[in-house]
Amino acid sequence: MSDMRTEAPAPEPERETPSPAARLARFYETLTPASLASLGEFYAADARFKDPFNEVVGVPAIRRIFEHMFASTDAPRFVVTERVEQGDQAMLGWEFHFGLRGRALTVRGVTHLRFDAEGRVALHRDYWDAAEELYEKLPVLGGLMRALRRRLTAR
Repeated sequence: MSDMRTEAPAPEPERETPSPAARLARFYETLTPASLASLGEFYAADARFKDPFNEVVGVPAIRRIFEHMFASTDAPRFVVTERVEQGDQAMLGWEFHFGLRGRALTVRGVTHLRFDAEGRVALHRDYWDAAEELYEKLPVLGGLMRALRRRLTAR
């Protein structure tokens, strides 16, 4: 008589639920005008958003910022380069790639996030240097900004 043993299949590894910061990073890396409809899944209704140009409260106002981004730039996309998480807060390092008047540009920055008890963004604060990352790369204004920087640089 032969020994006929069958082994049970190995159990599937448990899939960890991604953290709110990981989910948000993925959302931003795949952001499209159509996906803006799901912004409320990631942001609390009364979320606060601040960057060098905007300071708004609420999902509809945050959505308008991103709608404007899609309307005023060519092929905008985010690449999250770093993610640091601690408790209900996170920092995302990122690159924003886009076209403006036929020029390819990249802005680098960091976002500070604070999440509510449901894992939705309650605070979104972007930090980036508008002078270095944007103004210096534009014709005319860029020359003025670079000249000003040279005059103010300690030697």
